[in-house]
Amino acid sequence: MKRQARGGGPVAVGASSAEAVKDRAASAGEPVQTPQLRRRLGRADLRAVPEARRALRELLRHWGRPGRSDIAELLTSELVTNALVHTDREAVLTATVGPGGLRVEVRDFVARRPRMRVPNADDGTNGRGLILVQSLADAWGVRSHGVGKAVWFELDAGAI
Repeated sequence: MKRQARGGGPVAVGASSAEAVKDRAASAGEPVQTPQLRRRLGRADLRAVPEARRALRELLRHWGRPGRSDIAELLTSELVTNALVHTDREAVLTATVGPGGLRVEVRDFVARRPRMRVPNADDGTNGRGLILVQSLADAWGVRSHGVGKAVWFELDAGAI
């Protein structure tokens, strides 16, 4: 069952893996911080798509059931591609691993909300991104902010 969309997400400091952050924090006697990936994506720079996938793969190296990180990579690449292609502006990718799972958000600076489209068989691979997100994410949504929007999804680490 899909969860209802909700606003906001956890705020955290960057790290390469959940285990590394917990180990460092525990050994330093500090509170455990949530691992997070944050990347600024250049305007219409589609090289950011495979770079985002690689960075997310590193963040999720020890996360979730087998296959969950593959789904996260696929959905992240869809959101990043959509932001760069459909806005012709920069975007910001944030991925946060928390106790409830993974939350990925791509924030852009264009207020126009994405539209779910029925893919046309003659249109190659275009028009399927949000359908994939809707089908594979445990929750997803669009949140408006002052100068644009954030499209996000969540995955539970243990879901099948």
